[in-house]
Amino acid sequence: MGEPEFVRLAKRHGRRVVVAIVGAIVVLAGLAMCVLPGPGLLTVAAGLAILATEFEWARRLLHRVRRTARTTYERARSRRGGGGAGRSGPGSDTDAAA
Repeated sequence: MGEPEFVRLAKRHGRRVVVAIVGAIVVLAGLAMCVLPGPGLLTVAAGLAILATEFEWARRLLHRVRRTARTTYERARSRRGGGGAGRSGPGSDTDAAA
């Protein structure tokens, strides 16, 4: 006789199950940190990256999160004036002279 069916399935899908459990725990910890002290969104992204190693839906979602983060960063940077010299706005030297 050979191994029981569940042992063969566990060996075949063991990595996937471990990745799912670890990724889910990290995502849940990140969601908790959105209301508790800690880097919540960063932790959620890390959990998605873990899940993306085995699951296509997580890859797509992670890609979407990265694209949204990049767009948000670029918008914030352009509103700030690029952060370079000659910046005007509240708290700048040009504001004090007026």
